[in-house]
Amino acid sequence: MTFTRRTKLRHYPRFRSAVLAALAALWFAGGARAHPIPFSYLDVHLEQTGIAGRLTVHIIDLAHDLGVFDSADLLDRAYLQQRAGDALALVRDRLQIEADRKRLVPQLVRIEPVPERQAVALELAFEGTREPGLLSVGGLLFPYDPQHQTFCNIYERDALVRQEILNEGHVRFEHFTGTRQGRAAVIGKFLPAGMWHIFIGADHVLFLVGLLLAGGTLLQLLRIVTAFTLAHSVTLALAALDLVHPPARVIEPAIALSIVYVGLDNILAGKGRDMRAWIALSFGLIHGFGFANVLRELGLSRSHLGWSLAAFNLGVEAGQAVIVLAVAPWILRLARKDPASSRKLLWVGSLLVAAAGGYWFVQRVFFTA
Repeated sequence: MTFTRRTKLRHYPRFRSAVLAALAALWFAGGARAHPIPFSYLDVHLEQTGIAGRLTVHIIDLAHDLGVFDSADLLDRAYLQQRAGDALALVRDRLQIEADRKRLVPQLVRIEPVPERQAVALELAFEGTREPGLLSVGGLLFPYDPQHQTFCNIYERDALVRQEILNEGHVRFEHFTGTRQGRAAVIGKFLPAGMWHIFIGADHVLFLVGLLLAGGTLLQLLRIVTAFTLAHSVTLALAALDLVHPPARVIEPAIALSIVYVGLDNILAGKGRDMRAWIALSFGLIHGFGFANVLRELGLSRSHLGWSLAAFNLGVEAGQAVIVLAVAPWILRLARKDPASSRKLLWVGSLLVAAAGGYWFVQRVFFTA
């Protein structure tokens, strides 16, 4: 296991913390003769009075990018003070820290050599900031070295709450603080994300529209939508909580097949037989796993897990409601005023739904890596 495999480490926070501490100890114990573990170490402290940070970097990395011939010169306090402005400029250029989407400019409080660690430490302050709801940290400090990593620790009122590693494969992360502002930031991100995913998720929209094409009473349509909502909410929660992990290569083709099934069922179903609520309930479970894949890509907030799930799901339901309110009244009105045209719409629309589902199935099985 390596530190570049961030997704694995996330599931074992205690083990990861121990490994990080061990590597930090090894690096800090290293001498000037070698640079065995190329990484920097960033602590960010979130307090009610503001944000502070401590960045510790190896003298070999800093000397390389400051153009210092002998890295040991940076352990001389007087010389280091002369290069303090250059070191701060490098940090400002490469380290991006944002509080509630506002870029923070670090101010240098103190710079000091750490001879026993062959390192330089920069004490940083971010003036005019309060405890934010959302903190973003990103950037590559020493891009000349593709193996370089920055170990980040986030503290809230002296409690370690988050650990991340910045490298070429992971250049930025977001942290929602455990505060009222953090909850608001979670809702502000995941609610519109849920709505947006429904609007751009043509497969989910087509599945829902396919269920509505056969019309029926308002109560029947309400049962269908409710069944779909309950089903995908369950599996969305299970997957987001890491309790169930069906692979996307199975879920995505299965979603496509559910669309094919809905289209064919509309055509083949006999009069008096309406299984759409059960279809919505059954296949809604599969669609929930699809929603969960999107939620994970957004970066599920572990500090506000419940709020993240609720906000994203509420966004999905809001987007779904917009679609239903746009489609269902038109279908019901057509069925009342022109039954012949309504039947044509059912046949043609269902064939198109099934064809689209079949196309997506072939694409996702045979043409998706």
